Amino acid sequence: MTDKIFDNNQVAIVGEVVTNFEFSHEVYGEGFYVLQVAVRRLSSSNDIIPLMISERLINVNDDYVGKIIEVNGQFRSYNRHEENHNRLVLSVFVREVNVLEGEENVPEDINPNSIELDGYICKPPVYRKTPLGREIADILLAVNRPYGKSDYIPCICWGRNARFAQKFQVGGHLKLWGRIQSREYQKKISETEYDKRIAFEVSVSKMEYEENINSVDIHVVE
Repeated sequence: MTDKIFDNNQVAIVGEVVTNFEFSHEVYGEGFYVLQVAVRRLSSSNDIIPLMISERLINVNDDYVGKIIEVNGQFRSYNRHEENHNRLVLSVFVREVNVLEGEENVPEDINPNSIELDGYICKPPVYRKTPLGREIADILLAVNRPYGKSDYIPCICWGRNARFAQKFQVGGHLKLWGRIQSREYQKKISETEYDKRIAFEVSVSKMEYEENINSVDIHVVE
């Protein structure tokens, strides 16, 4: 049962460490720390992705900035209370970590940013078009994990995928494949103040949707 639930949320990341460890919390005497890694896109820009990592997996007193690490884990969420509202916080919960030292040690055929999710639509998809006419659909996916908990993962679809996604129903079963991406935005604090923040979401490349007995296999078409 536990292994099956782990299979519904799988992440593999290879990136350059850009921060030192920052303490997050402790569970039954086990300390967890946040580490930021830069993961290269095909466009040569980077996604900055936060990792949640146990002190039992790696020496958190060492300096890994500038080193390349390979991690496997799950994309997880939790609600953090801020002022009068809750904010969804996302990070990769690390289960395995390997320090590769430098980019020359990264296999050429490895995908540096991949995610596979299997969950259920928990809000009506939001379909829209950019000013240039590109189609986009936002999905919030609930992915179960052990002990009755769930992770709520924002996902974004493009083009043909977006057109199909706008028809998805709340409660529908969705499997998807893609990558984790980071996106900067401005949060309005007051009439004159803005706070720069980073949002994280899954950019979908392929998905399978099932509502009752109907199944549709959808691929990105550029």
